[in-house]
Parts: sequence; C-alpha cells; structure tokens
Amino acid sequence: MARPIRYQAPGAIYHVIARGDGGKMVFDTEQDRRAWLKRKEEACEKFGWLVHAWVLMGNHVHVLLETPEPNLVVGMKWLLGVYTQGWNGRRKRRGHLFQGRYKAVVVNGEDRDAHYFRIVADYIHLNPVRAGLVGGTTGKSLMDYPQSSFPHYHSKRDRPNWLVTEKVLQAFELGEGRRGARAYVNYLEERAKDRKAALNDETLNALRRGWHLGDKSSRAKVLAAMADQIRPKRRLGSVAGSAARSHDEAEAERIVSKILSNLDLPLNPDQLAGRGRWLDEKALIVALVKKYTAASNRWIADRLAMGHPSSVSRAVRRVRHDSKLARKQRQLGKLLDFKD
Repeated sequence: MARPIRYQAPGAIYHVIARGDGGKMVFDTEQDRRAWLKRKEEACEKFGWLVHAWVLMGNHVHVLLETPEPNLVVGMKWLLGVYTQGWNGRRKRRGHLFQGRYKAVVVNGEDRDAHYFRIVADYIHLNPVRAGLVGGTTGKSLMDYPQSSFPHYHSKRDRPNWLVTEKVLQAFELGEGRRGARAYVNYLEERAKDRKAALNDETLNALRRGWHLGDKSSRAKVLAAMADQIRPKRRLGSVAGSAARSHDEAEAERIVSKILSNLDLPLNPDQLAGRGRWLDEKALIVALVKKYTAASNRWIADRLAMGHPSSVSRAVRRVRHDSKLARKQRQLGKLLDFKD
C-alpha cells in the first residue's frame, strides 16, 4: 500500500503524534525524558522548528509544531531515529521503538481563523487530565504535570528558546505579557477540574477527521499546494523530500564556505583533496554541518574531499573527544549566528 502524501510547506503547522510500538513505554524514565527534550532541542536548531505546545505521555508524544522551512519529513526522521538509537543503547537492545509512521495533521495557523489552533493546543495540554494523571478528582493541578509545555506558560524561568508561547496566547486573544499568560493558565486549570468536560464532543470529532484541521478555504489552499507534489509521486519516501534536502544542502554549503574562508582554506573541493590534509579543520566543519543541518554524509564527504562517507562520522567523533577542537567548534559556531 502506498504511503500517504506528506504535506510540506514553509510555515506549515502540524499536530504531530508519535506512539510507542505496540503501546510500548518510550518515555518511562527521567533519563528518557531528558534525552527526548535534548534531541528535540537539537532538532529545532537543525531544522529551524518552532514548538507551540508539547506533552510526553509515557507511551506517546504530542507536539504542536511549526516548520518555517518545508522539512517536516527529514526532521522527524532524524529526531525519531536518534532518540531510538539512544533508547536502544541504554537498554542494550535493537529494533523499532515507535509504531509505524508518526501522524502529522496539518493545522490551520492563520490568525483570522485560530479556532482549530486553539483546539489542538488545548488537546495537547489537557492530555494528562484525560489520562487521569492530574485534574479531576486526583487532587493535583494541571501545573503539577511537568512533562509538558504548560508550566512554561506560567513562568519564563527555564523556558527553552524553541518553545514559542505567543501564538497560543494570540489565538485566545490574550496579550503576550504576564497577564495574558496568567489568564490562559487559569482558563486551562478550570477546565482540568472536570475530567469529562476537559474535551467536548466537538473537539474530539475535529481531531479525528484525518489529515487536516481548518476551514474549507484553508483545506483548499493545502490541496492546491499539494497538487504539484502529487503529480511526480515517487515510489519511496515523501514526494516533498527533495525540497527539504535541497534546503539542507544549501545551508550546509553556506556553513562550509563561511568556515573555509575563516580558516583561510581553499573553497574548491579539488583543492581540498589529499590524504591527511587539514584533518582538524575539516573535522570542525563537519561537526558544524552535522549540528545545524541534515545534509547527508555523502554530500559532506564530496564537498570536503574526504573520500568515503564513513570519514564524516569519524570526524564528528574526533571533535567530540577532543576538548580543544570542541572549544574551537563553539567559537566558529558564533560566526554563524547559531546558539550553541
């Protein structure tokens, strides 16, 4: 059976859900939860993502995610892949961790019609209530559930820079300051007191409709944008994957050119060739490209004249295990205006 088409566009917003294979617990330890947040932060750095709401629920995760660049597919592949590797490594096991493909429902994020955006934000933040973990008769407030973006709406302290609260507050016609945030927190805490009323039938029906959440005009725009993707449909992967790869390679080229110039090295790959030439310098460039893009090892190896793609992985380890090189990497990263 053919895989469903993934809609990808600049500025697209999605309700992303990833579940453990067969209901498996994938965030059942504090170490797992910290690892997921670290990987999510890295994904936001690499792909420029913005997160408006999220919650971890033991055997699944919900994220209200915005992609300024059309790179959902390559980004989710990276995020789920590296988290799975770490999860398996901690348990000395192999195999799948997540159940099939993640679900990504397109959400209308236009300010003029924020109804569905509000629905998804509420649904995500109230998930612990529906699960009976907080709210209702538990004696615990929604704020008592830490594995969620909701506490960060109450306080800016320790709020990650990839979490954007303003759009949710605007969707509820609330100000972006402390007063607006307090109003939103109070509103959800009131809803959390009644587990049955936390989500009404309208909300659940909207969330179960399928691939898109929005009015008819929003749906028509998405379908029109997908038309060009559907025509050249490929047998494997996402039809929009080439757009995401092109973006990553363009960004990788910007990084490579910038750092080569800073290090007074030639820009032409032919002039970089040679066994053992500029090992440290190339390793630094590789580390930066891998940190901030999803460019393939093959592309990096060709661009820096490093031979086999496996040399890219060795270069990353070289920087990771050398404190002087790691410090130099952070210095060079500041030239790119990236937060380390």
